Amino acid sequence: MKKAAFAAALALCFGITTPALTQGPDDTTLTAKFRDAAERGNPYAQYNLGKNYANGQGVARDDVQAAAWWRKAAEQGNAPAQYNLGFMYLTGRGVEQDDAQAIAWWRKAAEQGNAPAQYNLGKMYAIGRGVTRDDAQAVAWYRKAADQMHPGAQLALREIEASGPSSSLSAGH
Repeated sequence: MKKAAFAAALALCFGITTPALTQGPDDTTLTAKFRDAAERGNPYAQYNLGKNYANGQGVARDDVQAAAWWRKAAEQGNAPAQYNLGFMYLTGRGVEQDDAQAIAWWRKAAEQGNAPAQYNLGKMYAIGRGVTRDDAQAVAWYRKAADQMHPGAQLALREIEASGPSSSLSAGH
């Protein structure tokens, strides 16, 4: 029943009103509906289609397709897609590994309030990966994420505070 309710909610979000969706489609059917809406430019459908490709849900797992669909959504300002695309660039899944691109996409998501992106930016500044190491920037991004109850950011700030003013952020954050 939960799957049917979820599918119905998605149908309303995307303006899809087919009986198949409200009756609890399988992953393949739902992915086809996402594809239809994604091809019409819906960023939420593009994000979800990318997620389905990344997880092999309703389609064969394909990181290149996941990154391509997330890019389409990210370019329209979808913060979860921006975050995921940043992760793809960090790890080189589906795209060429590129720390600068990871940071650029995470910054876009972070500026929209995406706590995981804020935490990841803090981490990158703390260790100097893809950016010049900057403890003040690291703390600032960690604080933004921690204010949203991000556990990793809260832990990082507690460890920084416990280490005192001469702490080295790169030691494990």
